[in-house]
Amino acid sequence: MGQALIQGARESGISGKDINVSDPSITVRERCASLFDTNTFSNNEKATKNADVVVLAVKPQIIEKALQSLTVTRRENPLYISIAAGVTLEQLNRCGEKDIAIIRCMPNTPAIIRSGITALIANQNVNKSQRLDAENLLSAVGKIVWLDNESSMDAITAVSGSGPAYFFMLIELLENSAIKLGLSATLAKELALQTAYGACKLARNAPESPGELKKNVTSPNGTTDAALKVFAAAEIDRIVESAVTAARDRSIELARGN
Repeated sequence: MGQALIQGARESGISGKDINVSDPSITVRERCASLFDTNTFSNNEKATKNADVVVLAVKPQIIEKALQSLTVTRRENPLYISIAAGVTLEQLNRCGEKDIAIIRCMPNTPAIIRSGITALIANQNVNKSQRLDAENLLSAVGKIVWLDNESSMDAITAVSGSGPAYFFMLIELLENSAIKLGLSATLAKELALQTAYGACKLARNAPESPGELKKNVTSPNGTTDAALKVFAAAEIDRIVESAVTAARDRSIELARGN
C-alpha cells in the first residue's frame, strides 16, 4: 500500500527526490529507488528528518515502535498519516509525542491502479493545510471520504478495506465454476473478469440501485432466477453479513492489541 501511494504521488507530479522511503528490506528500498526514483533509507530518523508529511505504512503490531523512532529528530509539527488497520487516533497519539497531528485512514488495494477509496479521520491537532496535504496525497490513488466519527472506521475497514478480497473470491468462484461446466481456463477467466468489471461499472454509472439492476437481469423462471434462488436458499445475505461483521470485529480486536 505504501508503494501504491508513492506511485500515485509520482503520477500526480511529485518528484521522487521529494519522497524519502524507509524500510529494513534492501529489496524494497532498491525497488522503490528503481521504480519511483525516491531517496531510500534503512533508518527512520534520517528518512523523516525535516519531513512535512510522514506516512506510516506499517503493520499494526509495530506502529508503536515506528512512531517512537520518528519523534526524536523531526520538523516542527509534521503531519503523520497512519494506514495501520485498527489503530485508533488515541493509540497513535500515545505512541508518539503529545499533541502530534495525526490522520488515520483506511485505503484499499485498488489504490495500486488509482481506483481505490480511502476513509480519513483527523485528530484536533491537524490544521487546514495538513488536511489539504492528505487529500492531495490520497486522492491521487482514488476517491476519499472524510469521517466525522472514528467509530465508523472499523465498519469501513470491513467493507472497503477488506472488500476487494470478497470480490476477488467471487470472480475466482465464477471462473472455477465455468471451467467445471466445460469452458477453457482462458475463456472462463475472461468471462468472469469482464462480467465483474462491466457489472461494477454499470452499478457505478446507472441511476438504478444495485437491487433494481439485479431485477432488470432477472426474468421470472429464467436462468438468472434459477441461480439467485440457489443463493437465496444458501442464505447468502446472512453469510455476507456475518463475514463483514467478523471483519469489523477483528478490526476492533486489533485496536485492543489482540
